[in-house]
Amino acid sequence: MQQPPPNMGMWTYLIPLIAVAMVILRNARARRLRVETLWIAPVLILVLVGLSLSQEGMPTPGLMAIDLLALILGAALGWWRARFTNITVNPETHELTSQASPIGMLVVLGVFAIRYGLKMYTVENAGALHLPVAAVADAALVISVGLVCAQRLEIALRASRLLTEARAAKAAS
Repeated sequence: MQQPPPNMGMWTYLIPLIAVAMVILRNARARRLRVETLWIAPVLILVLVGLSLSQEGMPTPGLMAIDLLALILGAALGWWRARFTNITVNPETHELTSQASPIGMLVVLGVFAIRYGLKMYTVENAGALHLPVAAVADAALVISVGLVCAQRLEIALRASRLLTEARAAKAAS
């Protein structure tokens, strides 16, 4: 079993946990939802992950299949998480608000735990898996792409539908 470097203290785990806690606290309260800006995070993550993956050269067909499965898994998790997001429309002002559900926040914690569990497992068993550790890290990045993109798309579609319904109801009255 490989031992962690001596300078790798609890900070290695504490900083990501603090980041996840901040995300959960931020998503626990209702906040204004602007449909017109939902595309920004997916574009940023696509560019950053694309740049990261482009530094490694062309993957083998097997690694591409793993990345495709990771993308599908991430998209499914993102869609599932977005389905539990509560979106409301103010009937007078048509202002949208969203609030993440506890289930959606558990998805974030689950992805975080799976990522670290896979990282620890692959570091210890890289030879037995016949996979480079970088391939597992790439798959984790691709899961995040699928999660963010599918979540934002689902929220945008639901919010647009709710807004259209609210405007139609106001026009009818």
